Amino acid sequence: MAIVRQLLSSTRYLIMIAVAGTFLSALTLLIYGGISVMQQITDTVLNSTVSSKGAKVLALGFIENADIFLVATALYIMSLGLYELFIDDTISLPEWLVIHNLDDLKGKLIGVIVVVMAVVFLGHVVKWHGETEILYLGGAIALVVAGLTYFTGQKKAKYEEKH
Repeated sequence: MAIVRQLLSSTRYLIMIAVAGTFLSALTLLIYGGISVMQQITDTVLNSTVSSKGAKVLALGFIENADIFLVATALYIMSLGLYELFIDDTISLPEWLVIHNLDDLKGKLIGVIVVVMAVVFLGHVVKWHGETEILYLGGAIALVVAGLTYFTGQKKAKYEEKH
């Protein structure tokens, strides 16, 4: 029995595969986003003329880069959260980033997901030329946000009932 306990206890370190994968993914996206922003700024300074169309293209590019940074942030939070939950919960983090259980991690990720969807929608709004399809996208995003809000509300209500 002690061998099985020791074996199962040590398998928690397998989660390091997910921690490393999400961390490297976040790092890659952050570097890519940084390079993309610098390229966009350089291209704007060297090649663009000032116009309302140019401003719209520039804004759209920065919105798309913000989306890259938000996804990187979600992956980074996931990496930190998994590390905290399975490996070492004593790492020094700001209080808002401390994760005590999977529900904390899910809540933080859901928050980032909602912001990512809002940024994606904003990108479509900037490109919008009056097509009605944007209503379907906005409605779909609203339904997903409502579902996530309901999901997290239910979890919070059940937790409060127990405590």
